[in-house]
Amino acid sequence: MSTSYDGYKSPLSTRYASKEMQFLFSDQNKFSTWRQLWVWLAKAEHSLGLAITEEQIAQMEQHIKDIDFEAAAAEEGLTRHDVMAHVHVFAKQCPVAAPVIHLGATSCYVGDNTDLIVLRDALQLLLPRVATVVGGLQQFAETYKDLPTLGFTHLQPAQLTTVGKRACLWIQDLLMDERALRRCLEDLRFRGVKGTTGTQASFMELFNGDSQKVKQLDKLVTQLAGFSKPYAVTGQTYSRKVDVEVMGALASLGTTIHKMCSDLRILASRKELEEPFETTQIGSSAMPYKRNPMRSERCCALARHLITLFSNAANTHATQWLERTLDDSANRRLTLSEGFLAADAALLTLLNISQGLVVYPKVIERHIAQELPFMSTENIIMAMVKAGGDRQVCHEKIRVLSQEAGAQVKQLGKDNDLINRVRNDSYFAPILDQLDHILDARTFTGRASEQVGEFIAEEVQPVLARYTDALKNVQAVQLNI
Repeated sequence: MSTSYDGYKSPLSTRYASKEMQFLFSDQNKFSTWRQLWVWLAKAEHSLGLAITEEQIAQMEQHIKDIDFEAAAAEEGLTRHDVMAHVHVFAKQCPVAAPVIHLGATSCYVGDNTDLIVLRDALQLLLPRVATVVGGLQQFAETYKDLPTLGFTHLQPAQLTTVGKRACLWIQDLLMDERALRRCLEDLRFRGVKGTTGTQASFMELFNGDSQKVKQLDKLVTQLAGFSKPYAVTGQTYSRKVDVEVMGALASLGTTIHKMCSDLRILASRKELEEPFETTQIGSSAMPYKRNPMRSERCCALARHLITLFSNAANTHATQWLERTLDDSANRRLTLSEGFLAADAALLTLLNISQGLVVYPKVIERHIAQELPFMSTENIIMAMVKAGGDRQVCHEKIRVLSQEAGAQVKQLGKDNDLINRVRNDSYFAPILDQLDHILDARTFTGRASEQVGEFIAEEVQPVLARYTDALKNVQAVQLNI
């Protein structure tokens, strides 16, 4: 007996992406948009004088949503043509309108224009998600802007920064992604009514060679679809360079998410920072004590998939011959939908993370204490010089004591005792009362705290101002799985 579990289902639908994004790429949305496009075409043609009646348009409008998918599948099995299959099924539902459905159009009129509508709607859904993640990280950065932490270069301890300043690095990348996605949305145009090879020849025939009416038709349908402009020239399709730009922005977002979540995973391994962990969550089937960063790992997995999808769009555009070849079709069905579904899923997971990050200051403090003695040596030398000491003599003293302390750490596994060695060396008596100040971690973070405030005011707030409504309605994100 066949069940719903016998066939393949994409994890992007069953586990990760939102219902809203799934709907945009659903058959219901796709084919009802096809029908809506046929209505808009008929309305525009009617307004410009073609023999299409109000009754025909009204009958088409009555059946935009009620699609007989089984009949369409059976028809496509016969015709091997998805658009004509849906034309035939729609015509049976609208017998009065049947003679004028798809009048003058080619398959890409519905196919490509629908894709552009879905891309627009999907970008409009993603952009506020990016903004809400930025908003959550902004609060995190402000909360921890003064908390010193070890910086890392080459994945080795380096000059101190602050927890909030590090978060600003993540935010800055997300702001670049917001800009790239917003530009894709702002630059997006409509294919409009262009005919089989983009020349509008069929519409010139319909309007008896009246070029102005054909131009007006293109403009009217574009406006009905909610776009300000059509692409001035197309082949049979809109240029697949558009897909390259959109997928490039999504892939770039993937790099941001992967980098941030990789950082979180490293910090979690050091027990300095932790993503949300639910009371009933199980980290490992074998090791019950584990608190694995599964959300960050999921984000990295989705982000890698998102990054790889860019090559599909790039290769598809590169191999479109002349006015169009059909080898773009199957690839785009996978690439565009999976790109947006993966981006949506990763952003929702990232929002969940950003809303519940946990910081462990005492662990961070301990890690700083293990490294700060070495980092403070230059400051100790400067203090000794100010107290009348010889820089070269002091440098040699510090070098010897540092090597001895390093041996304690590396060879014996003990704590860094450099400062105790300094305190016990009479040479440093003139500055012993300054050591606590010299070793104050806050004096090693430079302008990090100020940079956080300046960055948020100058860079973050102007972007978030575009998404006031979305930020007002932010709710705690609960992951299904």
